[in-house]
Amino acid sequence: MAKHEGRKKPPSRGGEFEETRELVELSAEVRPAEQSGAYVLAMMLKFDDRMNRELTGQFTDDESPEALSDELVEYGFVRPRDHHRLVDLIGQAMALCRQSRATVDEESSSSTAINRDRVISNLFDISGRNELPLIFVKGDCVGGVEDLKKLVENGVLKEWLADHQYDLVVIGGGSGGLAAAKDAAVAGKRVAVLDFVTPTPLGTTWGLGGTCVNVGCIPKKLMHCSSLLGKNLADARNFGWKYGDEVKHSWTDMVTAVQSHITALNWNYRVQLREKAVTYLNAFGTFVGSHSIKATDKRKKEQIITSDRFLIATGLRPRYLDVPGVKEYCITSDDIFSLPYCPGKTLCVGASYVSLECAGFLRGLGLDVTVMVRSILLRGFDQDMANRIGNHMQTVEGVRFIYQCIPTKIERFKDGQPGLLRVTAKKEDGEEVVDEYNTVLIAIGRDALTDALNLDKVGVQTNAKNKKIVCYSNEQSCTTPYIYAIGDVLDGGLELTPVAIKAGRLLVKRLFGLSSNLCEYHLVPTTVFTPLEYGCCGLSEEKAIEKYGENNIEMRILGFHLLGPNAGEITQGFAVGLKLKATKHDFDQLVGIHPTCAEVFTQLTVTKSSQQELKKTGC
Repeated sequence: MAKHEGRKKPPSRGGEFEETRELVELSAEVRPAEQSGAYVLAMMLKFDDRMNRELTGQFTDDESPEALSDELVEYGFVRPRDHHRLVDLIGQAMALCRQSRATVDEESSSSTAINRDRVISNLFDISGRNELPLIFVKGDCVGGVEDLKKLVENGVLKEWLADHQYDLVVIGGGSGGLAAAKDAAVAGKRVAVLDFVTPTPLGTTWGLGGTCVNVGCIPKKLMHCSSLLGKNLADARNFGWKYGDEVKHSWTDMVTAVQSHITALNWNYRVQLREKAVTYLNAFGTFVGSHSIKATDKRKKEQIITSDRFLIATGLRPRYLDVPGVKEYCITSDDIFSLPYCPGKTLCVGASYVSLECAGFLRGLGLDVTVMVRSILLRGFDQDMANRIGNHMQTVEGVRFIYQCIPTKIERFKDGQPGLLRVTAKKEDGEEVVDEYNTVLIAIGRDALTDALNLDKVGVQTNAKNKKIVCYSNEQSCTTPYIYAIGDVLDGGLELTPVAIKAGRLLVKRLFGLSSNLCEYHLVPTTVFTPLEYGCCGLSEEKAIEKYGENNIEMRILGFHLLGPNAGEITQGFAVGLKLKATKHDFDQLVGIHPTCAEVFTQLTVTKSSQQELKKTGC
């Protein structure tokens, strides 16, 4: 490591340096050590060349936080009695820069090849900011001088620097929140998880694990598989299998098996938290102070807990139509997977993947299913593929579609389980449509219910339209630096369980100095589990044209889209190729596995613009 020649005196007081110095004297109610510490961090990051030497790897081994603190005392910037607190604060700043430098070291063949601009750029990446000074409190970036002033003026800094019960409190017991909580506990941190499920209008509730485990990915995939088994039975006779003429499906047996599996997963999560010494509270959390949250359990018993940091991972809940009878008589995906009776003739309202997936497995189980959509299918996905899905479900699976139509009234026509509902709807051209269904499932989208968290109390900014939490690229709240958000509740993020898990684990590593890697929100593979599965990764055709132009042809693959059996299994592997910037030539050079559906990607010759027929007649 390079030696530096001597130590420079701090810059003369004036200009921006003077502005930072004034911060020390800004507020009498904050203890001197806290003021001095904030000042020292700002000074080190912008006004003193010591941090530049730290960033470029030029610190000598004897330049410790203790030595720097001694020097600041010697210069008269800090009172001797504040020395011990400054050591901690300086150490945090130096550690963060070393962490940033270590990331660059991994990419560099030689430590002497470190580029200061790259290191600072990396520091900007992990902090979500793009200018100096960067001031950190307890490892969290608060921004610059003006941001720190606000924290001093509103009393938040004083409370922040106090001791709290926990290092991290996670609000939300879904996949992302639990992953973050467990990793933080393994890192030796004091962690608590708050999880509470507000019952649906029909009274449905569930256990620990969030949407994915209880009312999302897991039960959806199990029911999808159940419907595929029925199709396999229908095909079995053509392959020599003999069985009776009548094959029946039992909805109650399927639901019992699905719920039994979910209950086991709920219990496993509880065990994992206990083994890692994570405090679990089956309680609803609302902020009551800058670092305080009120936890209220189902018996209305309340307790106040405090923490250095909070991670919000509360996910989303189904959105209801503002139409008479919807909340009284309709169900959502929160209800369907534990429904104790067969839903019978079903109307799925919405063009979302949830609506199409539910319609698909219900039809596969032999039910009469209709999908009512207001506009296009699968908004945000490749529209060519979306239309192919709709066409397949309609012509092959027998699902009925009603386009450009929305319900205007839901009435109970007959009691019972499932009973009978009369649905009145209106098409875009004004035509009224009336029909009767046993069950109406609403799947028009999902909302963040963050209003109930009392985020205004701590100044957390949310998107006015969707109530999701607005954050920097490092999942840190743009307005409250000790609060973070991951998963579906993060504004601009991807509503996918694996993304929430990855983001949660990487966030914990950054918060506690184990890594500086950010979660990558591009080139994320996903699958829609319609009867014929749809897997994709990268840009849709529409987005590719929007970004690169219709005829801007290059050899790099921008998007991968597959409609076929086991699309999820196939897409997962090809996604690695896209992450590694695979080209069409790479795919052409790959030898396919025969006979498989995936081998077609090693033999692509027909372009969409050629309008040639896609047809395979042999090996």
